[in-house]
Amino acid sequence: MLQIGSIRENPQWAIDGLKKRNFPLPDETIARVLDLDRNRRELQAESDNILAVANNKAKEIGSLMKAGEKAAAEKAREETAALKSRTKELESLLKDAENALFDELVKIPNIPHASVPFGKSADDNEVVANWGEVPALPENALPHWELIKKLDIIDFELGNKITGAGFPVYKGKGARLQRAMISFFLDQAVLAGYTEIQPPLLVNADSGFATGQLPDKEGQMYEATADSLFLIPTAEVPITNLYRDVIVAEDQLPIRNVGHTPCFRREAGSWGAHVRGLNRLHQFDKVEIVQVQQPENSYEALDQMVAHVGGLLQKLQLPYRILRLCGGDMGFTSAITYDFEVWSSAQERWLECSSVSNFETYQSNRLKLRYRVDGKTQLLHTLNGSALALPRILAALLENNQLADGTIRLPEVLVPYTGFDRLS
Repeated sequence: MLQIGSIRENPQWAIDGLKKRNFPLPDETIARVLDLDRNRRELQAESDNILAVANNKAKEIGSLMKAGEKAAAEKAREETAALKSRTKELESLLKDAENALFDELVKIPNIPHASVPFGKSADDNEVVANWGEVPALPENALPHWELIKKLDIIDFELGNKITGAGFPVYKGKGARLQRAMISFFLDQAVLAGYTEIQPPLLVNADSGFATGQLPDKEGQMYEATADSLFLIPTAEVPITNLYRDVIVAEDQLPIRNVGHTPCFRREAGSWGAHVRGLNRLHQFDKVEIVQVQQPENSYEALDQMVAHVGGLLQKLQLPYRILRLCGGDMGFTSAITYDFEVWSSAQERWLECSSVSNFETYQSNRLKLRYRVDGKTQLLHTLNGSALALPRILAALLENNQLADGTIRLPEVLVPYTGFDRLS
């Protein structure tokens, strides 16, 4: 959530940022927010003034009584009672004003960083880096959903029977390869200085609100309605919420955490080849890296996180590209996002496998996540990134590493984790 002080100090910054996001009627929105803020502050000032007068009159009553001026004391009591009555009215008005301002602020997305390009959709995203050579496949190469059947490592029909579409069953070497990738990604993050966290897979509404999933994305989340809990769409939600309502000691910064979880998303897209097989699922595994940083260090940390994800893909020998998302394609809470896409040779298209984002103070304002600077509290910056999401990585590994004899060669870095170097 944006800080009202930032909007008040520079409303044009907010308007320009919302225009970059193609947010409807940004001028009217910011004007409405400023009017609500002005009303709230006027009510607060009136309430503070009346309370000060009432306190002075209360002291005056005692002095008048001691001086034997009962009539004057009684008049002061009546005036004090009237002031207190008005104070109660103002308390109610102030609460309504605060709620109205809050309700308006939560509808406003984060302001994009200056480097975020203008644009309306994914077509306007900016390619900022490429790595690797697109492999030449044998003539009998297959897309991963055909390879999965041939190798008998994932069963979509069993998952559909047990739960429904988008919930695959990994088995045999497929299950072992999943576990190998998870362990590899976790180990690499720990070596990079991240602390491993194993968080809950369900969160309450306060947690969903704090990281921005609620009220923006409730339609994409599975809900345990009897307990008012939500299955997590990403480990970002519970890991970041470890620090909700926390004032972090400066010597504990920066905070770097990593966690592996299953992720659950109701919205799995439309039908077609682009969502076949592992391309889009309702349940999938992902390793997430999360950082809490001092504001002046957060963009250096973002660069480090981008480099970390790139390093994983290079070790897996997967060709990839990095996109800087345009204003119209960014998530609601992000100030800047870099997407990683791996090349799927059999499908001949790019598959998104990671998003790395800096949220600046947007999440921390909701979280009330702060630290002290010269005795005053200040909001921290939060960042996160997929390192990595498994399904499309597995799809690319299977498709890109097909050999003429029909076997799949695994990257060397995974062999110590799998115990085998080929799938056949």
